[in-house]
Formats: sequence, structure tokens, C-alpha cells
Amino acid sequence: MRKFSISDIEGLIGIKAHTIRAWEVRYNLVPPKRTPTNIRFYDEDDLKMLLNIVALNENGYKISRIAKMTHKQISDLVTQLKTDWSNDSVQMLSLSNATIAYDEVEFSQVLGKCIEEMGLIKTMDLVLFPFMKRVGMLWQTGTIDPSHEHFASNLIRDRIIVEIDKVEKPEKAELKRFLLFLPEAEMHETGLLFARYLLKRCGHDTLYLGSEIPYADLKKVVASYQPDFAFMVLTSLNLGKDVNKIIGKVMDNLNVPLLVAGSLISEFDILVKDRLTPLKNVCDMTDFLEDL
Repeated sequence: MRKFSISDIEGLIGIKAHTIRAWEVRYNLVPPKRTPTNIRFYDEDDLKMLLNIVALNENGYKISRIAKMTHKQISDLVTQLKTDWSNDSVQMLSLSNATIAYDEVEFSQVLGKCIEEMGLIKTMDLVLFPFMKRVGMLWQTGTIDPSHEHFASNLIRDRIIVEIDKVEKPEKAELKRFLLFLPEAEMHETGLLFARYLLKRCGHDTLYLGSEIPYADLKKVVASYQPDFAFMVLTSLNLGKDVNKIIGKVMDNLNVPLLVAGSLISEFDILVKDRLTPLKNVCDMTDFLEDL
């Protein structure tokens, strides 16, 4: 069974270490275990219980009240909360728990119900993009393994493809053509697939190239496909410091307007350029595409 330090737990549940220690000291809530050399650690059962406690606390239950409950009472209450699929904080914690356990059935059920109740756009905005941002940070810091990130990303990717297939593309008098791609060193397709979903809903045509497209290939594709717009997404944390350089390289190989979305666009200052439109969030994406 995996062991977690308190800093790992802090990242996974989103609660500061000193708060977790205060819960332990005041209420004996989830006391850590100790190695033979007296090093404190938490196991997967502890993590699950702490995730449940956070879910209750974020939904109006005081810690002093939670501390008087049995583990079964806590679990039963969280199970009731999970039936509110529009409760984004609870569903994010549920997805986190399923990811740590590699529980594909639980992850897919939570994801499917959220989409069923809220639709894909709200689910992406309120649950999946914040969830994937947290997963990426936890992977970068070593709190979770790369395999956890791949597990979650691939299940989300598969579900978005299902939702794309469900869309009946409306007839549009003046449809636009979009070239969708990720540049070199960018592998995360979630945001790009979501853009494809939005564009199909709006009745536009897309050429989807996927991840890690060489800069030099863009000129050839543009010459052949002749898009009205190019669209890329930047999310990989290791690209952050080079975000404007990457955009510049892409634009050197394009002669059409470029739309750029992704978490890096909302976190870094993007240099103003002709033919460049930064889309900082889901609302920016939907508003721009629906107004075309």
C-alpha cells in the first residue's frame, strides 16, 4: 500500500498541513501512522477518509461535528453528497480518489453523471479543467505518479470523443474552417478535443492533427487545407516560461489568425500580436466561437 507524507496529503486534498495537524491534535481525526524509525505517514485508507472529511467540511459540516461521527457515518453522508452531480467540489474529490485508486469504474461513473446533469461545457469548466490542473501540479511535484495522470487524462479523452460523436452538426450558412493542433512538446489533448466539440456544436469544419506537430509542417497543412483559423492549446507546465516563444514560432509558420487557449494562457502574460486571440477560459472560448 502506498505511503503519503503530510505534504503529499496537503496537495491531494487541498488543505494546508497545519490544518491537518490541528484536526489531529484537537479531534484525533485521522492520526498518521509511523514507520519503525518514527517517521509519520498516511496510507490510502487515511487519504480516502481525509477526502471524505474535506467533502463534508466544504458542504457545511463543522470539523467538531465530523469528529463525533463514525467512519461509516462519514462515508454514508459523502455517498449522499455524491448524488448531487452538480456539486463540483465533491465530484473533484471523487475523481481524485478514483485516480489514486486507479478505479476506472468509479471515475467513469462520476464523469458520466456530471456530463449527464450539467452538460459537457459546464463539466469541463467547473470540474475537469480544475481537476486536471491539480493533477498536473501533483505529478510535477512527485505527489502522484505519471501513471495517475495518464489514467485520468485518457479516460477524459475517451469521454470527450464520445460526446463529440453524439453532436449533430447544425447546418451553417457561413461555416469556418479550423486547423486544430498542439505544437512540439505539448501532448495534452483534453483542451483541443473540447475545442473540437465546441466547433462541431457551432457547425464549423475542423481538421484535427492532435499533439506535437512540428512547426515546419504547419505551412504545408495551411497551404493544403486553407483554414480560416488555427487553434492550439497550451497546458504543459514545463512550457510555461517559453509560452510566448512557442506562440511566436507557430505564428512564423502560419498566415491565418491563431486562437490560443489552455491553462498557460490564463497564467502567463501573453504578448499582443496581430492575428493572435488568447482565450483565457471556457467562457472566452464559447463566446468567441458562437459569435463567428
